[in-house]
Amino acid sequence: MGINRRQFLKIAGFSSLIGLGGTSASLLRKSILEASQEEQDPRALLGKRWALVIDMSKFKTEDDYRRVIDVCHRIHNVPDIGNPKSEVKWIWKEEYENVFPSQDFDNQYVEESLKNKPFLVLCNHCDNPPCVRVCPTKATFKRKSDGIVMMDMHRCIGCRFCMAACPFGARSFNFQDPRPFLKEMNPEFPTRTKGVVEKCTLCYERLAIGLIPACVEASNGAMAFGDLKDPNSEVRKLLRDNYTIRRKPELGTLPSVFYIIGGKNNA
Repeated sequence: MGINRRQFLKIAGFSSLIGLGGTSASLLRKSILEASQEEQDPRALLGKRWALVIDMSKFKTEDDYRRVIDVCHRIHNVPDIGNPKSEVKWIWKEEYENVFPSQDFDNQYVEESLKNKPFLVLCNHCDNPPCVRVCPTKATFKRKSDGIVMMDMHRCIGCRFCMAACPFGARSFNFQDPRPFLKEMNPEFPTRTKGVVEKCTLCYERLAIGLIPACVEASNGAMAFGDLKDPNSEVRKLLRDNYTIRRKPELGTLPSVFYIIGGKNNA
């Protein structure tokens, strides 16, 4: 039976896909899937550089810390390993001297109540993130649209270069399968596997449907979220009205997490 040119090209193209073991077809399906995932929800929160401001004066009790940490770990399926050597954490408490080891002022003259106060820490979503530069597979990358430093756990090969590069210790490595250590699983967020690095992703999945980060929502006003590029945003207002500091500013990573550690700056 004779065939025309169009039919021949169609058959030849299909045969090529088969000959390549379906690779091209797989890539085609993947590109379609990625395109569908990029369709933006009209409810999505949009910003040019998202940032957090943490007012440490509003963290007064253990419950204030625990409420914020628990909600983050619960909705993101962060396991409770129970062993400090292999723990996985997205947001946690750290001592002042470990959080700010190189402040310009001498730590010995800082107010005692501040020195002895635990500070809430997480990924700083730096504007100049060293973790992104060292990742060989681009499993960690900075979103061009809003500055969030992301993790693609499927691309992660467990080399831990990003952990070595991060000056804030913001990443955890799964030395074992984390899923057996989940008290309850959130089916709406992917779980991880052994050999994968993970960290805070600033609740990108919540921003995509118009919700602020869970830690901010649970903080009862102790944490603020907004766009650094918007002069009318809540974070910009707080930065204007208060004295704030960032972690290890001398490294030039430009963290997007700011801490209020005192009263208003009336200078």
